[in-house]
Amino acid sequence: MPDAHHPKRGSRGYNPRKRAKSHIARFSSWPETEGEPRLQGFAGYKAGMTHAFVRDYRKESTTAGQEVVIPVTVIEVPPMKVVAVRLYRLTPYGLETLTEMWGSKLDKELARRVMTPKKAHSHAKLDKVDLADIEDVRVLAMTQPTLVTGLPKKSPDVMELRVGGSDLKKRIEYAKGLLGKDVKVTDFAQEGQMVDVIAITKGKGFQGSVKRWHHRLLSHKDSKHRRKVGATGPWHPNHMYSTVPLAGQVGYHQRTEYNKRVVRIGEDGKEITPAGGFMHYGDVRNPWVMVHGSIPGPTKRLIRLREPVRFHGESVGKVEVTYISTASKQGT
Repeated sequence: MPDAHHPKRGSRGYNPRKRAKSHIARFSSWPETEGEPRLQGFAGYKAGMTHAFVRDYRKESTTAGQEVVIPVTVIEVPPMKVVAVRLYRLTPYGLETLTEMWGSKLDKELARRVMTPKKAHSHAKLDKVDLADIEDVRVLAMTQPTLVTGLPKKSPDVMELRVGGSDLKKRIEYAKGLLGKDVKVTDFAQEGQMVDVIAITKGKGFQGSVKRWHHRLLSHKDSKHRRKVGATGPWHPNHMYSTVPLAGQVGYHQRTEYNKRVVRIGEDGKEITPAGGFMHYGDVRNPWVMVHGSIPGPTKRLIRLREPVRFHGESVGKVEVTYISTASKQGT
């Protein structure tokens, strides 16, 4: 008889499939960079998708150099404000906060999200730290959702952004220079650059095992139901294995999309806002970033961008865009 070949259905790659702790995605690593100090991350809000005509920049593609239609996602990226500088030291248990310095003038909306210090910190707090004790330099930055008309909230989203570079002292001075100032997306990325996109996916609630794990339906001759597993395990050992596909939470998980190409960066939202606005979002009125392909999450979701950690290809430079669709997305 031939060998039985029955590959498993559904991915076991993401476990446990439970709801994310926060709508703000978290980075587990940052890429090491050389050169002058710069920000290695940014954040914005997902506006929606459209399509564009571009000159195919992929050298290995069968349509390389030709005009092709690609799906693109628009992310509205108003300026972020740096509110604090944080230095880390390395311990046997990982990175640990060594010291931090907050700005002198903090927005009142920041108190909606985090506990703010009652008095400003002096620059001498960072100058007293020995460079030999410092392992990493990061800044605390907040988004400004009040500038985005499509978001029904005032509370900012606060997150860490790493300051990359080869010289540690220059990185600290660069971070101190950003304190209390607005930073733009152009301080982080340029057109044609690769980025990693991290966000929380669209939540779908409690779902059955077929939708959650994509296993095969049982025969129509089954005595009770079809959309269930054939067996939940043996009698002995008498406990449930974690590999058994069961019903539970679907969606609202943190996911990372690696190596997404920045197609275009713009200042005027009228250039890419479709007639009638993006569905469930409205008009884009702030700077925006257009990336190739789809990204996790529904509209209005916080999207975090990071320098790529797995990209080993060559830079293609600026992408040639000939047309961006602004047709209505409402089916009229």
